[in-house]
Amino acid sequence: MTNVEMLHRDPTPALRTVRTEVETEIDVYWCHMHPALRGSDDAPSRPCFSSQLLNDLAAFQSWAAQRIERRASEADHEPLAHVVLASDQSVFNLGGDLELFAQLIRTGDRATMMAYALRCIDVAVGFHRVARAPVHSIAVVQGDALGGGFEAALCCNTLIAEEGTGMGFPEVLFDLFPGMGAFSFLSRRISPAQAERMMLDGRVYRAEELHRMGVVDILAPKGEGIDAARELIRRNRRIPNARRAMHTVREMCQPIPRSELDAVTEVWVDTALGLGDKALATMERLVRAQYKRFSGASAVDVARIG
Repeated sequence: MTNVEMLHRDPTPALRTVRTEVETEIDVYWCHMHPALRGSDDAPSRPCFSSQLLNDLAAFQSWAAQRIERRASEADHEPLAHVVLASDQSVFNLGGDLELFAQLIRTGDRATMMAYALRCIDVAVGFHRVARAPVHSIAVVQGDALGGGFEAALCCNTLIAEEGTGMGFPEVLFDLFPGMGAFSFLSRRISPAQAERMMLDGRVYRAEELHRMGVVDILAPKGEGIDAARELIRRNRRIPNARRAMHTVREMCQPIPRSELDAVTEVWVDTALGLGDKALATMERLVRAQYKRFSGASAVDVARIG
């Protein structure tokens, strides 16, 4: 068996929207979103959190958690595993499925909207706490991350971003707010007042500015995000006890209860269902911009269409 094992060699569900690898010798689990978007007929046309992507991410998390916990129980020491979330595309993730949102809002389908939102929370919590065994999660943002894409990066223990990438919450463009963990995770990195301003100003912040603010942990040169993740993993392997202890301390001092995330999501769903025609028209215009070929414009440009 080689050091890098493809996930599908184990009895796991077929994953269409994520590419996964395992480096067994150093307990690193890689999860790359949107692998089939390039040159595949059955791939989703927008790198956003489709229901399929959420299901695939949850399947990966479940498989990785079981494997990590099993390996930890079999080891004669307490290993520190790493899970890395990245993207194979020119953007990290454009966020929630706006096309689905518009459909559900127009039909008043609260149940389906809530189910989608709670699935997002499941995935966010999954990357925040992958397994009961010690795990360090890393987001590698090599392309712009908007809305839910930014939330996904924030829920990881360490956020690495390449220079020039943009991150922000464009939901305010259609009179909504990011409700799947943004405030809870962001306010652990900056003040609650700053987090609220970021959620309401609609700006796309550059990685360099976010690094100065303390939102981005590691700023990597363009094209070197994965190398930066590998370097962090190498350093963590030298200090596994200290890293594990800091995880424990952070959860003790700054816990994020699942009940808090669920309650905020309820507010998000009710706010979304109250959107009017003008907000929905803006949302649908953004969807058309994404369909028009997201690779032809940066996510920053897409966010500014309105």
